Amino acid sequence: MLLICTARAATIIRCSNVGVVEFSEGWDSFAALVDGCWVERRPRRPEVADQLRRETQLMPWLAPLLPLQVPIPWVVRETPLVVRHALVPGQAIVAPDVGHGLAIGEFLRALHRSSATEAVRHGLAPAAETRNSRVAMISRFRADVMPLIPFSQRDSASAVLDATREFPADTVVHGDLGPEHVLVAGGRIAGVIDFGDVHLGDAANDLAWPLHGAPTDFADAVAVAYGVTGDLRRRALVWHQLGPWHEVTHGLDIGDAAVLQRGWTGVLERLKLSAG
Repeated sequence: MLLICTARAATIIRCSNVGVVEFSEGWDSFAALVDGCWVERRPRRPEVADQLRRETQLMPWLAPLLPLQVPIPWVVRETPLVVRHALVPGQAIVAPDVGHGLAIGEFLRALHRSSATEAVRHGLAPAAETRNSRVAMISRFRADVMPLIPFSQRDSASAVLDATREFPADTVVHGDLGPEHVLVAGGRIAGVIDFGDVHLGDAANDLAWPLHGAPTDFADAVAVAYGVTGDLRRRALVWHQLGPWHEVTHGLDIGDAAVLQRGWTGVLERLKLSAG
């Protein structure tokens, strides 16, 4: 049986009446596909509930400003909290090319040009919260990750943390842009998902993977479409180097030695990178 579901973004989607399928192992939320049409998310921890509610306030305002499809969630149930959005079609990108890079560069340019003032009016936390979170993050990394780093690389590691403290917090950023959150359908970028970490931050945060973790042709196309400056590229490298630190602390939090090891290996590998 086929159902016709109309999303709040006025997108018509054909749905299969197949029930609920859990499909995500996200760090912050449980996620399930409902009837092949809707994505439902529930917080893994109490503090994540505010994050989910924030998305339901922000994304209806933000989505029309963007050139690619993004989730527009709304609250289905308050207790326990469940939010829902229409499924964004596509598969996670695996072979980024020039055309994909141009699309992502244009997407990020539009996202970063959105009004920070209006974003705060629509539920996004002010920059002061970002700065406080950044201080707490750096303190955690110094306490729990730095002791795991060989002495020969600790000066480089400390420089990464010191630099991050001074970066701006004035731009609406996705906050977790990687290949798993960029969807492709029919050879084209179909959408960008998972805005759970959206915040007022440093534009370079969203350029970390596109510029320093993706194939060169894709990275060059992103840079051209976005208009990347030397300073943005430098800051993006620092954010790219910092990425695996989160995996280390996550591994510690959940007691998973494999996650911890993967993060630690990534930390050491990325500390060797230079802006070129």
